[in-house]
Amino acid sequence: MDELPGTMGTSASLALRFGQCLFSIASLLFMFLGVPFYSFSALCFMMTVMGLVMAWSLTLVMVDVFSVLIQRPYHQPGIISVVVLGDWVLSFLSLAASCSTASVAEYLIRSSSPNCSGNLCTRYQLSACMGFFAWFLTLASALFHLWLLPKLFPEE
Repeated sequence: MDELPGTMGTSASLALRFGQCLFSIASLLFMFLGVPFYSFSALCFMMTVMGLVMAWSLTLVMVDVFSVLIQRPYHQPGIISVVVLGDWVLSFLSLAASCSTASVAEYLIRSSSPNCSGNLCTRYQLSACMGFFAWFLTLASALFHLWLLPKLFPEE
């Protein structure tokens, strides 16, 4: 079987997962550091989803590091199916969370809300931007694995 770039056990997958971790951690940091985000449910949703993306990506980074070190891709149909499902679910959740955070930040800016003092809304926007980057990388990973999935199940 040809090795598809971006699938589990390749260096491209390791780069995708590391990027997901980096952007989700950046999103969390922009929201957590000195920002009272807990007063808006959309922002709490963003933090929950980015925490899930970070945990999911860190787990798969460890699997990818192991697979790259032993130079053997990990292509079992059951495992790849779980990865595809997890990537798709987290992809849609991170898109929804990033969109809701961006819309809340834009609403607060346009309404000249007192909740948007200083650089507070700018930090919300930066957090949403990092969430969009994490979403893009999660979607790319989901598409690579979805492309691999039919090759793992032989025709009868």
